[in-house]
Amino acid sequence: MSIELKVPEVGESITEVELGQWLKSVGDSVTVDEPVVVIETDKVTVELLAPVAGTVSQIIKREGDSANVGEVVGLMTEGMADAGDGTGVQSDDASTSASVQKTVMPAAARAAATAGVDPQQIDGSGPGGRVLKEDVQRAVSDTPSQSATAPAPPPSTPDMGVAGTAIASARQEEVVPLTPLRRKVASRLVSAQQTAALLTTFNEADMSAVMELRKSYKDDFQKRYDIKLGFMSFFAKAVIEALKLVPQLNAEIRDDSIVYRNYHDLGVAVGGKRGLVVPVIRNAEGLSFAEIERTISDFGRRARDNTLKLEELTGGTFTISNGGVYGSLLSTPIVNPPQSGILGLHAINERPVARDGQVVIRPMMYLALTYDHRIVDGKEAVTFLKRIAECIENPARMLLEV
Repeated sequence: MSIELKVPEVGESITEVELGQWLKSVGDSVTVDEPVVVIETDKVTVELLAPVAGTVSQIIKREGDSANVGEVVGLMTEGMADAGDGTGVQSDDASTSASVQKTVMPAAARAAATAGVDPQQIDGSGPGGRVLKEDVQRAVSDTPSQSATAPAPPPSTPDMGVAGTAIASARQEEVVPLTPLRRKVASRLVSAQQTAALLTTFNEADMSAVMELRKSYKDDFQKRYDIKLGFMSFFAKAVIEALKLVPQLNAEIRDDSIVYRNYHDLGVAVGGKRGLVVPVIRNAEGLSFAEIERTISDFGRRARDNTLKLEELTGGTFTISNGGVYGSLLSTPIVNPPQSGILGLHAINERPVARDGQVVIRPMMYLALTYDHRIVDGKEAVTFLKRIAECIENPARMLLEV
């Protein structure tokens, strides 16, 4: 009996997905609820599970193809096939089926082209057998060099025509389709620029007090909670205090009204394999430092593994983006609509500053707040950033709520 493999419902507003790697090829046996193919959306990656036990009989949609929710992407034959009976359905193109099973990452493809090796012949160590750049480098280093046995070519007179041809052959372009995530990010950011009145204001914070506090308690904190004490929990707490003072930045424009919220769902931008994602810490105002750090650490791990859930990536009321982990000194982040503000954190650098009439060296961080000027005035934006700086420079204020 033929069973259809259909794209499942993956989110309320998602109608189109992209096929990722096929985890099974034609003729492979599959048990019920075993992953068959990866489904990629603009937010998360999910796996299409086998509805019955049987054998994959046909692959209709290949890796990289688009498909609508409910569309058939493959077929199964119910019932496990006998090994070696020769009755398994074969693919219409064996080489295409084989290529589905091995994904070569762009950096690996470039390294393989430079080394003159076939990446399809290299064992991949990445997720799902993906061939990584490191796999190519390892394969090349394990291959005996031909220069050790081949005679050296005779010296020749430089020929500009030949040199020009060599340079031209090295000038290559690689066309890579946008992933659903990148398409969605591009669409949302362009939409934010076109529909909101975005403005960015800046301030700075002396990180001395927070750094000293972390230094004093990091060992006890990790021993007690089994998690490192980072900077993000301090900034999350500071943002909550500032949002209480300036609630417009925790609100949104909905039709002809402003919707104010008495809860704080903080989006925290983290880097994953497929790009930047913004999972949301729900009701952050009720969480401790340890709970915030544990949640952010879990988000980061699952972003790298592409296992974040769709509901964890929607519904934030304010976003924090830390470009400082990549070395950014200053930036103007773009608001994630329909939110009204985003706080950009940056690298901590020692700089000379004036304190009590003296020039001293302090670890300083630039803070950037991009906000929707339709709902937030300049005075409110500056007040918000000053409150952030006050809380960071005197962390005790967050504990005493003064």
